[in-house]
Amino acid sequence: MVGRFAPSPTGGMHLGNARTALLAWLHTRTHGGRHLLRFEDLDTGRVRAWAYDATRRDLDWLGLDWDEEYIQSERLEFYAHALNTLTTYPCTCTRREIAAAIQDSAGAPHGSEPVYPGTCRSASAPGDPRPAARRWQVPAETVCVPDAWTGAILCQDLPSEVGDLVLQRNDGVFAYHLAVVVDDAHSGVTDVLRGADLWTATPRQVALQRALGYVTPRYLHVPLMTDFRGERLAKRGGAPPIMTLRESGESPERVLSELARGLGWLVPEEVTGSELIPFWQEVWSRRPTPDLS
Repeated sequence: MVGRFAPSPTGGMHLGNARTALLAWLHTRTHGGRHLLRFEDLDTGRVRAWAYDATRRDLDWLGLDWDEEYIQSERLEFYAHALNTLTTYPCTCTRREIAAAIQDSAGAPHGSEPVYPGTCRSASAPGDPRPAARRWQVPAETVCVPDAWTGAILCQDLPSEVGDLVLQRNDGVFAYHLAVVVDDAHSGVTDVLRGADLWTATPRQVALQRALGYVTPRYLHVPLMTDFRGERLAKRGGAPPIMTLRESGESPERVLSELARGLGWLVPEEVTGSELIPFWQEVWSRRPTPDLS
């Protein structure tokens, strides 16, 4: 079993990030697996150079160790190879043009997000000098994915609910969906525990895995931490970083205890990660099983 925690080094880790890191670590260690730390830093404009080491220090302070480390920006050749094996086409459409095309052709999108209407699928506009993104021509199929944490099953029709995905932006940056699929496959990840906000992105990632001949890992999507307004914690929203707690002399055992108590676990006021393994084992043993019938 191989698990991973994959933060973006765009700032300091906050409590929500730390809780996901804790649960991913508990899941891996409970199963006696190999745990990976992967920095997802392809969006270089948002990356902060100091955030890599700050994240390492925060995880080490919390006692959440890892066996191997990967940095996405050092693995670009893998993404380029994968992109070249897929059926893609250049696309120069702007977001405004896409929104206008969707409104003209279908009124409202089918799902909760706009679906690219395939404007450039046959050919980009002749003589268009603008830099082009690369879109994947998704197969005409419905993909269903079970979630091992909630027991839910999510099905999406790729053409009508997802649309042709951008796998490389017009500035050359590889898209998250391509990179995460390639990384998980190349590093042998078998179990992906991450935030519930990525649940709806899972069918398209499974579709990419199938197209690239990769094995699909087991997915677990855990609830996000929210603030007093009910909004999810976010770096850009000013969520207090773990680094502040660490540098102020707070006890890491107390922080872990509060994270566990937020999940409804009856734990002592101070607890180590290893001491939380039995609690995860109990929760895991009682998890709902997806009905695949």
